[in-house]
Amino acid sequence: MKDVIIIGGGIAGLSAGIYTQRGGLDSLLFERIFTGGQAATTDLIENYPGFVEPISGPEFANNLTNHAKRFELPILYDEVTELQLDGHIKRVITNKETYEAKTLILAMGAQPRPLGLPGEEAFRGRGVSYCATCDGFFYRDKAVAVVGGGDTALSDAIYLSQHAKKVYLIHRRDEFRGAKMLQDRVFERENIEVVWNSVVNKIITGDKVKGLILEDVINKRERQVQIDGLFVAVGVVPNNQLVEGKMNLNDAGFIKADENMATEIAGVFVAGDLREKMLLQLITAAADGAIAATSAQNYIAINFT
Repeated sequence: MKDVIIIGGGIAGLSAGIYTQRGGLDSLLFERIFTGGQAATTDLIENYPGFVEPISGPEFANNLTNHAKRFELPILYDEVTELQLDGHIKRVITNKETYEAKTLILAMGAQPRPLGLPGEEAFRGRGVSYCATCDGFFYRDKAVAVVGGGDTALSDAIYLSQHAKKVYLIHRRDEFRGAKMLQDRVFERENIEVVWNSVVNKIITGDKVKGLILEDVINKRERQVQIDGLFVAVGVVPNNQLVEGKMNLNDAGFIKADENMATEIAGVFVAGDLREKMLLQLITAAADGAIAATSAQNYIAINFT
């Protein structure tokens, strides 16, 4: 029997683990692939307080993982297949075993949202990508396109412009949502061409991605561009498969919780990008984790003493 089991080893989960360990709780964190979450696939992080100079995403994620290990947070790399949330004791079922806990912290995060176009999934890894820092190197001196208008899309375009000879930045509106500093950097790069008021109608493929057919949303005219790689950055969808139908979700599938990260199920807390909130950022994920851990500790003190 664990005091708390944390599902997910991203920034929210690791932050929660640091706080539960410091609080003296018997903790366990499950991660399916690698710790660090989306931060581990980010090029540069320069908006996290205390880091005057930018830090690479992988380095930031590695530092946080090592921080959690310093407090001896047990991390199991195993896939959770089912959560049993009813009753006083919660159960976490993996491919190998069933674990019990007094509380759960759900930090499964979110993943990139696809465009939903024919051929998109089939050509994933053969010209379609959702991670510029993972795959940008393969497009050195080639032409690529980035779809989106937020911080991630702008950052991806800037990063790719260091490798590719040409970057098309395609956005369905006539202004970006991303930070002004990132916009300025985009406009400074000579090899980034911003394609305003446009959407991708079709991915042109052969043995790999060869181009796009774009549509101007105002005049409905189509335009074809030749590219070697397509990078999609149009938001995220929550990883809610383990709780769908078991918890109160909003229309977009994010878990609803109060300011203490408590869900409607007693003893179940949520943190990070899986939670319904205004801002999905590293700093809010870290804060969520700390609050969820503290709330779990308070819940145990009241209900298990």
